[in-house]
Amino acid sequence: MSENVNMEEQKSKRTVPNDGNSNATDENGAKRTVPFSVEKEGCPRHSYGGQAVIEGIMMRGKKHMAIAVRKPDGEIVIKKDEVSPIERSKIAKVPIVRGVIVFFSAMVTGIKAITYSAEFFEEPKEEEKSKFDKWLENKLGDKVDDFVMYFSVIMAVFLAAGLFFIFPTIAISMTKGAIKSPIGMNILEGLLRIGMFIAYVLLISRMKDIRRVFEYHGAEHKTIFCYENDKELTVENASKFKTLHPRCGTSFIVFVMIISIILFSFVGWPNPWIRILSRFILLPFVAGISYELLKWAGRSDSTFVKVLSWPGLKFQMLTTKEPDEGQIEVAIASLKAVFEMEEAEREEGIQSDTETADS
Repeated sequence: MSENVNMEEQKSKRTVPNDGNSNATDENGAKRTVPFSVEKEGCPRHSYGGQAVIEGIMMRGKKHMAIAVRKPDGEIVIKKDEVSPIERSKIAKVPIVRGVIVFFSAMVTGIKAITYSAEFFEEPKEEEKSKFDKWLENKLGDKVDDFVMYFSVIMAVFLAAGLFFIFPTIAISMTKGAIKSPIGMNILEGLLRIGMFIAYVLLISRMKDIRRVFEYHGAEHKTIFCYENDKELTVENASKFKTLHPRCGTSFIVFVMIISIILFSFVGWPNPWIRILSRFILLPFVAGISYELLKWAGRSDSTFVKVLSWPGLKFQMLTTKEPDEGQIEVAIASLKAVFEMEEAEREEGIQSDTETADS
């Protein structure tokens, strides 16, 4: 695939209002009927996924990803990119290890996608750069944005670990006199962690912007379900599906919290420093196991998997909301862009093979 596809910003000239009405125009100004469909012939079967961003959706396949954002004027803008090479490396195919790699890579990609979508809703400001900003640019040059991005991810991981892992273990330590069993204390710590997570989601869901993100989250799931059930990708068809999906990141978080209770119980209840250190050491392993369970849950319909997935699906009732037609249209546009990149790569490969055979 040619290099100019990387980080390409492709504007789909749609003058579609936010209510999802069906009038749209393509890049040449020709009328287009919405809902539109996506042809999948020639595209390899793959477990597609994505993430809701600000007024948009990021969809990703095996090698490609696309962010579709609806601007305030109703136009859908699509940005195409490639999935991080580390996710396609040999080490990313090793069970357990791949879960850790995908987890951190997804966080970086997710923050980049949210930052991109936010740019369409920020008022331009003329701000003088601080001395620290100038110093960073002088030292890192063009890599300053990447540095800030990875630093943000590391800080986010430590803050999340502090809030949802360290605080509960310190809080439950105060009950050591009342609860003698280390297993009991670990279970109580896990329940406190789950309770804090529920409270956090309920609190942020009261914000209007976050609720919109949760609606786009539901649109993402409906669109993926529509594709996985071999239905034509239209707004009408996608609307019929549910908003709860077994491969959702919310389910991944639930798996992490449940598995952490089990693994941490084997550590016992040592002194606070060893306990906190053990949480940080075991957390990547917990993430790796959770990822394997999530992949299994996404491809199995067994009764055991349904029982295993039940808590995560219930949690998704907090993080997904019923979307409107305009939000589903954005999700379809994002997934379509991924299909287009895959089809272009496939045709390029066929053309390359043909030229090799003719030479």
